[in-house]
Amino acid sequence: MNHEENTPLPTKKLNIWLPLLFSLILVAGMLIGTQMQSNPPTAVAIDAPKGEQKLPPSSIGQGKLEELIRYIESRYVDAVNKDELVKEAIDNILYQLDPHSSYISAEQLKEVNEQLEGSFDGIGIEFVVVDDTVTVVATLSGGPAEGAGILSGDKIVQLADTLTIGKNIDFEGILSKLKGEKGSKIKLSVLRGLEKKLRHFTLTRDKISVHSVEVAYMLDDITGYIKINRFSLNTYEEFMKSLEKLVDEQGMKHLVIDLRQNPGGYMQEATNILSQLFKEKERLMVFTEGKNVTRTDYKTTGRNFYDVENIAVLTDEGSASASEILAGAVQDWDRGVIIGRRTFGKGLVQEQYRLRDGSAIRLTVARYYTPSGRCIQKPYEGREDYEDDVAERMENGELYYGNSEHEDTTKFFTNAGRVVYSGGGIDPDLFVPLDSSLLNPYYIRLNQHIPSYAFRYLEAHRPELEKLKLEDFAANFTVTESMATEFVNFAVAKGEKRSDRHWPRVKNNIKLIIKAGIARHLWSELGYHYVLNDNDPYLKKAKQVVRQENPLSLK
Repeated sequence: MNHEENTPLPTKKLNIWLPLLFSLILVAGMLIGTQMQSNPPTAVAIDAPKGEQKLPPSSIGQGKLEELIRYIESRYVDAVNKDELVKEAIDNILYQLDPHSSYISAEQLKEVNEQLEGSFDGIGIEFVVVDDTVTVVATLSGGPAEGAGILSGDKIVQLADTLTIGKNIDFEGILSKLKGEKGSKIKLSVLRGLEKKLRHFTLTRDKISVHSVEVAYMLDDITGYIKINRFSLNTYEEFMKSLEKLVDEQGMKHLVIDLRQNPGGYMQEATNILSQLFKEKERLMVFTEGKNVTRTDYKTTGRNFYDVENIAVLTDEGSASASEILAGAVQDWDRGVIIGRRTFGKGLVQEQYRLRDGSAIRLTVARYYTPSGRCIQKPYEGREDYEDDVAERMENGELYYGNSEHEDTTKFFTNAGRVVYSGGGIDPDLFVPLDSSLLNPYYIRLNQHIPSYAFRYLEAHRPELEKLKLEDFAANFTVTESMATEFVNFAVAKGEKRSDRHWPRVKNNIKLIIKAGIARHLWSELGYHYVLNDNDPYLKKAKQVVRQENPLSLK
């Protein structure tokens, strides 16, 4: 029998080896920890990544929040909602960091991702509520509704066995029922024209594309216009298709890019577009850097497919993030003229991390810098001041007279030696003041009734209006005084109060929006912007600027 298996190790030998064993374990732990810190997750996108990542492990505070919640659940005097407590804790932690690190619930995440991915699951219709009835304005090309034969003007009176007619229609509730998982089915019943019998449809929801290039057309014989409303996964592809039509089919030489009220999105889409605006290879467009993220440079490819001569970029206080990357690179290299008002001032890079319950956090991991070295992120130490910044610009007159003061007075220089500043957005080269009547409370209240009125007017005059071409409509159709009066009466009937004092101040803009609204129902977004842009001071200045031999010399 072998007795050595049960023989204990001598105590003296154990005492000698234990300290060495512990030391080895400690050193190994330190090396592993160092390695984990020196290899953080790579930033894959600005504002939202194309794929989620897992949070790096950490022992700091690990389990304390869970332990606290368990104590509250088991011992607290009153009943509590655990999920709400956790959300509140996360929100408060992220609030201490910066304004753009945020928590997104599982319910919100799908909608947020849809906006950036440029698609959603649904049946593909646009609708308004007219006379307490859900009315189809248009069917989206290639969508299930178009394929089933649903037409503009159809009234949806029943949706998924629920009546959708009468007062107090829940717009958001209707929208949520129309959306759903791809492949799922939905039943709806419609009334068409003067028919008395309902038409019944069973539609299978599908992927519906949402275009980020809202509209593209020629402003004149040589100047093209492209409006980008966000930088989603398909923006570069949409931009290039638009550019191809404008250059190859319509002879475009100069380009106006409209980034007004564009909140940003994927950085890569913005840098891909920039590569098409520069002939040079390896020209710096933007770079990112953070405490745990090494500097990354994004440069032009030198493979631009179309020759664009002069460029104007339109911005305002709603242009942020990827919009500012594009505008900053164009300005720093003197590639074009920035027209409008100072941009929002968001120069922080976020990564999105998926949590176990399907929610996510967006965590700021770096700052981005324009080619001259500017960080355009505005200060956020005073969070209330940060959140009220645009209102402050309005109160101090900046939106009406321009920006004369800079948070950071450090001077940077464009390629041609022009002075630019960091720390508060991109200042325009040419300023366009805000139209104060657009902020009139009466205008804002009336504006919400225009889509319904415009569609109602179209239905009453469809035969003659459908004969017109867009160009003829824009040049010759007039919203008469009687139409304007009819509209105000329509709004009053919907519960709006009449204001004879404010009406003269807002009347012209209301008439313009009514005309643009009718054009939208006839020619979609192209009609809407075609009519609006005809009287837009931004576009008037842009068309003048890009025709100059040296656009930057025009002030």
